[in-house]
Amino acid sequence: MITLTPAATQEVKRLIEKEQKPNLGLRVGVKGGGCSGLSYVLSVDEAAPKQYDTVFEQDGVKLLIDAKSQLYLDGTTIDYKSTLMGGGFEFSNPLAKKSCGCGTSFTV
Repeated sequence: MITLTPAATQEVKRLIEKEQKPNLGLRVGVKGGGCSGLSYVLSVDEAAPKQYDTVFEQDGVKLLIDAKSQLYLDGTTIDYKSTLMGGGFEFSNPLAKKSCGCGTSFTV
């Protein structure tokens, strides 16, 4: 299970509203690459699940996670931080053994 903080939930809802499509959700996943081996992937996507997706709703946001990514993301909390230089999503992953300095890739 993945948890969105209130700040992340608010930002995802803002991004979905901006797209002006009623059936969007947040696809969360991992892909090979990055300086630590695996990189986090987020996208606003049609909320229709693909085969082997896990789909759940949290505070009005549909989250979609493929089965492979679920193995690496279970227990992860996603937060959103806004700064003067912009903003971004931050991942707190209890399964990560180490992560890169920028926080976008990790090793399990």
